[in-house]
Amino acid sequence: MTPEQVTLVEQTFAEVAPVAAEAAEAFYGRLFEVAPAVQPLFPGDMTEQRRKLMASLAFVVRGLSDLPSILPAASALAKRHVEYRVKPEHYPVVGEALLWTLARALGPRWTPQVASAWTAAYTTLSDVMIEAAYAPPHAAE
Repeated sequence: MTPEQVTLVEQTFAEVAPVAAEAAEAFYGRLFEVAPAVQPLFPGDMTEQRRKLMASLAFVVRGLSDLPSILPAASALAKRHVEYRVKPEHYPVVGEALLWTLARALGPRWTPQVASAWTAAYTTLSDVMIEAAYAPPHAAE
């Protein structure tokens, strides 16, 4: 990601943060609409799950300017997601739901540049997470 993209993500997330509860609700609504097969991965009350989503996003956004600082936490999160039956093919649909949610939350402030920055951020993190969780271990030499 470029420094400009990091700044755009930080700035626009700051605009979404005040409506975090509504954004998280919209995100899961969209996710379950476009990928109903993932809904059983989220049993029970979604209140805590929505809070965790927004806390994770805040953590990632704060760490984008020093990506290596957040990679261990992202890797650990990815490995926990395997235990929850998350599969690599779920990541793109989650990304689509996230971008859709941000576009609705930001309205006219969702520009092509902002969309590109968020896409880069999500792609960067999801690639790291997929690699951490699903790549075969490297054999010792």
